[in-house]
Amino acid sequence: MRVGKNLVNYMASLSYTGIVLAVVFFSISLSPSLLPRPFVLQGVLSGVLLALGYSIGVMIKWLWDYLRLPILQADLLSKVKLALSLLSAAVFLYAVYYSSQWQNELRALMGLQFNELGIAVYMVAIALVVALSILFSAQMMIKLFSKVKVKFKKRIPHRVANVFSFMLVGALVFFLTNNIIITKFVAALDNTYLLLDENIESDIAQPIRTEATGSYSSLIPWNSLGKTGQDFISQGPTKAAIEAFSQQESKQPLRVYTGLRTRETASERAELALQELIRVNAFARKKLVIATPTGTGWLDPYAMDSFEYIHGGDTAIVSMQYSYLPSWLTLLVDPSSAKKSAYALYNKIHQYWSTLDKDSRPDLYLFGLSLGAFGAETSINLTTIINNPIQGGLLVGAPFTSTIAPVLTQYRQQGSPQYRPEIQDGSLVRFTAQENTLHNDDRVWGPMRFVYVQYASDPIVFFSTDLFRKEPDWMKEPRAYDVSNAFQWFPLITFFQVLFDLPMADRVPRGNAHSYSADSYIDGWVEVSAPKNWQLNDSKELIKQLNKQ
Repeated sequence: MRVGKNLVNYMASLSYTGIVLAVVFFSISLSPSLLPRPFVLQGVLSGVLLALGYSIGVMIKWLWDYLRLPILQADLLSKVKLALSLLSAAVFLYAVYYSSQWQNELRALMGLQFNELGIAVYMVAIALVVALSILFSAQMMIKLFSKVKVKFKKRIPHRVANVFSFMLVGALVFFLTNNIIITKFVAALDNTYLLLDENIESDIAQPIRTEATGSYSSLIPWNSLGKTGQDFISQGPTKAAIEAFSQQESKQPLRVYTGLRTRETASERAELALQELIRVNAFARKKLVIATPTGTGWLDPYAMDSFEYIHGGDTAIVSMQYSYLPSWLTLLVDPSSAKKSAYALYNKIHQYWSTLDKDSRPDLYLFGLSLGAFGAETSINLTTIINNPIQGGLLVGAPFTSTIAPVLTQYRQQGSPQYRPEIQDGSLVRFTAQENTLHNDDRVWGPMRFVYVQYASDPIVFFSTDLFRKEPDWMKEPRAYDVSNAFQWFPLITFFQVLFDLPMADRVPRGNAHSYSADSYIDGWVEVSAPKNWQLNDSKELIKQLNKQ
């Protein structure tokens, strides 16, 4: 009885304006965004927006009362509340009922299995738990503020006490959330991924070939590479596989990798990578790629294998790990690590490469995927481009934190869409998506070639911090085919929707969002590295070859 009475009293104390806005925010949160969301993630997102909507409603009511603005008469007010209540209930039921249909439309677009309608019940329950937890925490902060304010009012003036109490409680909340909760959470994740990266009881055998990184002849210990590094070195096409594909004599591709545990600093790891390249005679190959991996140190096999097939194995690829965390999390926590690592590796390799004879040294390219694209595009500088220009680079899924891609997009040719911008005359930089739009007889490549691959449904590329106040160009017509027409922009809400899309960006079938297909890598490499006598049919056959592996 007492619990029920307390619950009734608590419900009676809730702000009516807050409840109405909470229902509106919750309902809109169920509308589609870039990617389909699992019901648990949808529940968390809806709970956050429900709490946000309620908080905004409370603030609006407080401001209205504080300014002593007029209110409706009692009888009219009750009728307005009844109408709003019925309308809110209708909107709520409509949104919950159609939420599964909206998500299934996205799933059909991405080639995923449909969700059942019944899971909406679980999603609503999760949202309520999340929202109540947030509101309870906020209420505790308000009570703390009130107690601190009362203490200070006994010693300092009233208004000063209010400001000082607010600052003190705000600093406390920031310290608890940033320095304790978030820091501990990130540290726990980092340790978890570290254990995974150590590859305990790995079934990947240490390579026997002397030119392989991690072999007994290598300068880099095998057990220092971690899981992603060992996968990168041990996988990939063999000389025999390339010859079977090309029907021509080829070479065994060279791959060099340094893990985070290989050396203490990025500069030391880069120097070791350079020495390993020299040891295996990588600078005698025709093509050399400096590849910046994703957050975990992973390099997409489709990206690396395709380059080696295209150039008959006469290649060398070098890469360096800079994090244990996934790209989307590293992106939010420490994106600068990718930049520092890529800059250190590029400078070491480029300085040595610049001393070699221009007629015999390999063509030098950059590659970056996800956060690696951010690192790769910022690793070169104007001095190196002028004095010793490289041949180009392939940058895939460059994240929203990138510094070069957004500037290029901002100054794109008028009429070209944001998701596939056209840059000046296309002689230096070109963008493409699922459909290959790189080759055009009206455009001629210059001495350097840079290709960006990005899909319009990729939230890691198209999330932006101003989504809360501004509708982005990529949501305007004409849209890309992989962005739902039902996805509409709403102030504040769209920001959170796309933010919650980030963890799901690579959890979709290839060819969507942040999961890039073999076709895209092949199209990009063919344009960037200009292989001789390569035909469209060769690309089709290579796609089949990669999909068989």
